[in-house]
Amino acid sequence: MIANMAKAINMALHEEMARDERVVVLGEDVGRRGGVFLVTEGLYERFGPERVIDTPLNEGGILGFALGMAMAGLKPVAEIQFVDFIWTGADELLNHIAKLRYRSGGEYKAPLVVRAPVGSGVKSGLYHSQSPEAVFVHTPGLVVVMPSTPYNAKGLLKAAIRGDDPVVFLEPKILYRSPREEIPDGDYVVEIGKARVAREGDDVTVVAYGAMVHRALEAAEKAKASVEVVDLLTLNPMDVDAVLKSVSKTGRLVVAYDAPKTAGLGAEVAAVVAEKALDKLAAPVVRVAGPDVPQSPVAHDAIYAPTVERILKAIEKVMAY
Repeated sequence: MIANMAKAINMALHEEMARDERVVVLGEDVGRRGGVFLVTEGLYERFGPERVIDTPLNEGGILGFALGMAMAGLKPVAEIQFVDFIWTGADELLNHIAKLRYRSGGEYKAPLVVRAPVGSGVKSGLYHSQSPEAVFVHTPGLVVVMPSTPYNAKGLLKAAIRGDDPVVFLEPKILYRSPREEIPDGDYVVEIGKARVAREGDDVTVVAYGAMVHRALEAAEKAKASVEVVDLLTLNPMDVDAVLKSVSKTGRLVVAYDAPKTAGLGAEVAAVVAEKALDKLAAPVVRVAGPDVPQSPVAHDAIYAPTVERILKAIEKVMAY
């Protein structure tokens, strides 16, 4: 069927809850309301209040309950209504969920998924637009995923639910309704930890993830150079081999991400390439990101994240070096 990302994620939840009775969903308004973006629509009616749990406005409680459920043998999928709200549950996520397997010497696991909408571009202001993926990537013990299309959103979420590690599953809300694409009716998963080459090229590599993949592809179409676009999909563990393979072929690297520039994930991509493939580079790495201001001012929301024009200029810059 043809589906957008919101529908694809909804399909994944329906299928995994039907497949495994241990899967439960919890969060604010995830029940009869179906979530603020309707991503959990229909789950309450199909699986009932014992498996689709409306919680109070308490992110610490949501994440703490999810950890307890996981330790007891369930497979919770916790929704944080906007990722900006997750910080009241930071202790549970960063200090307990992420560290449980390590601190227990492998005696306990935390097989749970934390879903959250992220990113700018929908004029939702400073407290509904953040992209803090770098914080999660910096936390050992967390798997961090950000899909870019309906197909890989569904497959990655199914893989995350079936795994034994805690996964922070970040959903670019600007992509919830568009684009749309064909989604197979049958069961499939997309492997976590593997990037994809969204567009092949020979002159420049653009590494991106989430919504920035689409802008990178549009910039690549407009560029005079032959541009390869690598979609990370999994931010931690990052598919370093895929990045190095592409950069070794093209000799030039641009990294695009919808987050403040300083210490963002693009810095990690650039550092990895500098450590492992410096001799392959024909030009300095260029990062295209948001400015170092609170993400994202409503009046400038459309230009906070990398635009197609800014990515194109970065491509031209590395080509002219």
